[in-house]
Amino acid sequence: QVQLVESGGGLVQAVGSLRLSCASSVRAFRNLAMGWFRQASGKEREFVAAINCGGGVTYYTDSVKVRFTISRDLAKDTVYLQMNSLKPEDTAVYYCAASRTGDSTTSIVGAPPENLHWGQGTQVTVTS
Repeated sequence: QVQLVESGGGLVQAVGSLRLSCASSVRAFRNLAMGWFRQASGKEREFVAAINCGGGVTYYTDSVKVRFTISRDLAKDTVYLQMNSLKPEDTAVYYCAASRTGDSTTSIVGAPPENLHWGQGTQVTVTS
């Protein structure tokens, strides 16, 4: 069972930055595609970013392109989400996810929730 633990959320002013981290408890993480999702209050959870198992391929939802960067450190079994130029509409609970089915970003993007391992989430609040 892959266990994922997020950290790095908090309160930040608009145009500020935060870096989220997601640490995995097992080495199986290295063979899995990873991603970040978010859920704003009263809205459905949405995809944010994905990265393949090797770290060389990434994919983003349009609203965060250029502003957010997903990366991973295989030696530390950790995936990151660097968030710059934050906007109030980025306010949400951010969830780390690991694919149950594959090593490519396609196993994250559009995947049904049951096909992913989930972290517990970390709150990001952006004030104007």
